[in-house]
Amino acid sequence: MRYLVTGSQMKAIDRYAIDTVGIPSVVLMERAALAVAETAEELAAELSGCVPAAGERDAAARDWGAAGMGKQDAQPGRQLHIWAVCGAGNNGADGIAAARLLHNKGYKVTVILAGDPQHGTEEFCLQRRIAENLNMQLVEWKDFLPGKCDLLIDAVFGVGLSRTVEGEYQKVLEMMNLAGAGKVLAVDMPSGIHSGSGQVLGVAVRADVTVTFGYKKLGSALYPGRDFCGQVRVCDIGFPEEGIERLGGPEQIAVTYGPEDLDRLPYRPEYSHKGTFGRVLVVAGSENMGGAAYLSALAAYRMGAGLVKIMTAQENRLMMQQLLPEAILSTYQPGEMGEEPELFHEKIEKECGWADVIVLGPGIGQGEGVWELMREFLMNAYVPMILDADGLNAVARYPELTQYFTENIIVTPHMGEMARLTGLTSDQIRRDIVGVAAEYSSQHGITCVLKDAATVVCGRDGQTYVNSSGNSCMAKAGSGDVLTGVIAGILAQGGELWDAAALGVYLHGLAGDRLRGAGSGHGMLARELADEVGRI
Repeated sequence: MRYLVTGSQMKAIDRYAIDTVGIPSVVLMERAALAVAETAEELAAELSGCVPAAGERDAAARDWGAAGMGKQDAQPGRQLHIWAVCGAGNNGADGIAAARLLHNKGYKVTVILAGDPQHGTEEFCLQRRIAENLNMQLVEWKDFLPGKCDLLIDAVFGVGLSRTVEGEYQKVLEMMNLAGAGKVLAVDMPSGIHSGSGQVLGVAVRADVTVTFGYKKLGSALYPGRDFCGQVRVCDIGFPEEGIERLGGPEQIAVTYGPEDLDRLPYRPEYSHKGTFGRVLVVAGSENMGGAAYLSALAAYRMGAGLVKIMTAQENRLMMQQLLPEAILSTYQPGEMGEEPELFHEKIEKECGWADVIVLGPGIGQGEGVWELMREFLMNAYVPMILDADGLNAVARYPELTQYFTENIIVTPHMGEMARLTGLTSDQIRRDIVGVAAEYSSQHGITCVLKDAATVVCGRDGQTYVNSSGNSCMAKAGSGDVLTGVIAGILAQGGELWDAAALGVYLHGLAGDRLRGAGSGHGMLARELADEVGRI
């Protein structure tokens, strides 16, 4: 598990390290500058085409020394033109310090002062004095004449920006984007990106690599900020763990998962039987929409559920028997709810009593009887339930169904469905995807999985997960049905609601990443995702 902090949270961690623990700010800054300078050297080597293999570097250094070469001639990368564009805050101080380290190694560095030096922070003024004492090339933005730029270091704003970039700063960022640099390296966050929401505040610098300190920033995990950050490198500069613990840990700070978190999956004892691993009821698939039921059921089985029953329209029976003979079938006629309501009520009560987890909604349509079907299940289920697709559309159409919501509910809307549920536009949701998901989750006391390129999972107790896996090749019909089945499979084996939702989202995306890596690419199909989840 990896933390994702906002700019304000990072500042609190920084103040704790300096004011409470007593680590001098200049020590943290020097370590940050070293991380930036080392990355800049790597990028310079790439740009110059001289990236020796790991085993050749020491020998190459000895050869240069034996030949009597000076610092300027030793590596072609040092002939590149490097700009370090620095604001007057601590981010700018990091940039000047990194530029100094590069200057001392013989690189051609120009420091461009974008902020008002008269209002610089104490750390900025210190780093500027050091740079001046070393006769580095410092020039104020208003006096700068743009020329060749091979590598650009963006140290204008960092994580502190909270308002739209305007005026002279807007011109600075626009100039940086038009500089034609071969590589752009951002310090902590690309300037112009909100560190909490990932939104572009008017104009922003697009980086190839972002070097961030201590913890990854939430805005770099969310779109569009994720695009602007490029590759993100999280560098340890000495922040004590107690700083983040004081902020409340994973219940108050957003997290993301990596491969190490696969260990969070429920344990499967060897002495077991199919009942040990839970029973999933998939209520899905109206006439001509049987594929949704099949994909959710297949994914639940691939995830490890012991028994999966599909409750679907009678027309889908033959297809289900052929596609997934492992599934138990329970079918109904479209008019059955209205013609024999008491018998249908008894059937639903029986199915709810059988299940350990219920998936409700994929492909059930919006025709006659959907409201009754939804209400009956919501009233009679006492186990975890995942509402997806047409189930969510029914809730949006009949908001009174939310009165039956309990803490056992997980909703999995995409942007369009969330817009219908909340009355907001998709653009409004994207501007604050975490806030919208958290508000809906808190309002109804449920778990919300808001699907997007970076899916967000919010728990009713304030937990927030932002997904790091997945790719655009997964944007296919049926992909969401697979995700629902994956989450159901984890729940069936004893997973907790929020953790099952977060793990399910991560696994689903990881399956897509592995398939793309294996060559599936644009042709990836939803059922392949389910099969890959099983292999993982």
